[in-house]
Amino acid sequence: MLSWYDRHARHLPWRISPAARLRGVTPDPYRVWLSEIMLQQTTVATVKSYFETFISRWPDIAALSDASEDDVLKAWAGLGYYSRARNLKKCADAVMRLHDGAFPNDVDQLRALPGIGDYTAAAIASIAFDTPTAVVDGNVERVFSRLFAIDTPLPAAKKSIKAKVSACLDKERPGDFAQATMDLGATICTPKKPACSLCPVNKACLAFNIHLPEQFPVKAPKKAKPKRQGAAFVAISPQGSILLEKRQATGLLASMSQVPTTQWNSREDGATGIAAAPFSANWEHCGSVRHIFTHFELQLTVWRAENIKQKRLDQWWVAVADASGEALPTVMKKAIACAIPEAFKDTK
Repeated sequence: MLSWYDRHARHLPWRISPAARLRGVTPDPYRVWLSEIMLQQTTVATVKSYFETFISRWPDIAALSDASEDDVLKAWAGLGYYSRARNLKKCADAVMRLHDGAFPNDVDQLRALPGIGDYTAAAIASIAFDTPTAVVDGNVERVFSRLFAIDTPLPAAKKSIKAKVSACLDKERPGDFAQATMDLGATICTPKKPACSLCPVNKACLAFNIHLPEQFPVKAPKKAKPKRQGAAFVAISPQGSILLEKRQATGLLASMSQVPTTQWNSREDGATGIAAAPFSANWEHCGSVRHIFTHFELQLTVWRAENIKQKRLDQWWVAVADASGEALPTVMKKAIACAIPEAFKDTK
């Protein structure tokens, strides 16, 4: 697997190539940490541009610690799972305060930092510091469940998969071993139609040898997500600007920007009708938008009103052309695009 990785490693902006590592070049723990946080629940293709934006604005942990949470949230907008962004700032502050600006190389100390769980701690320790520890993400789960034909459904199989990874771990190059397994899962051992004939370990793969690779990993049936509804009110000034406000500091999408909306959450519906509008105006029904959160599906009825002048002290106006610079979550971009078709044309 390492020989394959030496030839076929993906070129990623946060990664040190295997050739460079063999020459003694060491990864920057800051870049490893930042990429791992961004890659949680997000694809590599999506993360690349966000990572490069963050690195250009905040090239090291000290610079990120000096940033405001609002600026971090604005740069993060669109990546989703916004608690990651808030924990990113908290973690940067903790590393500066508790570790003199240097990430610890100990898994337990890493796990104690905000936003760093078992997987991320192992990934940073392994990739940044070559600590021999098992790193198991979704790609690694798939590779090892197929290698050993582990038929216990996930998530119950996680413990046995991690044990297999630990047993196979290359102690001399643990960081490269972790990235090799991730790359194998991402490019060869894919969820559907894996390219088994190109796999460097196919002779040892039990799932390949019984001709059933796509049956692994076995997954427990998914529970249906609850469906919630609410309304979003897009108010437009005489100059064409959009009225925004800040969400509460806790809960779903905490501290993000939004258009006025009703009180929906993962457990309760919000009002959907014009009677719930934040103020009296000639509100026009524009349609609805759908958004999938981790634990529920949301449908927002979108209303639009023009020539609005009033606003509260905690609200502000932003030009459509400048709205992309606000900390707007994707669901709010969808609502605005529903009311103003020329806004956020790349938002689906």
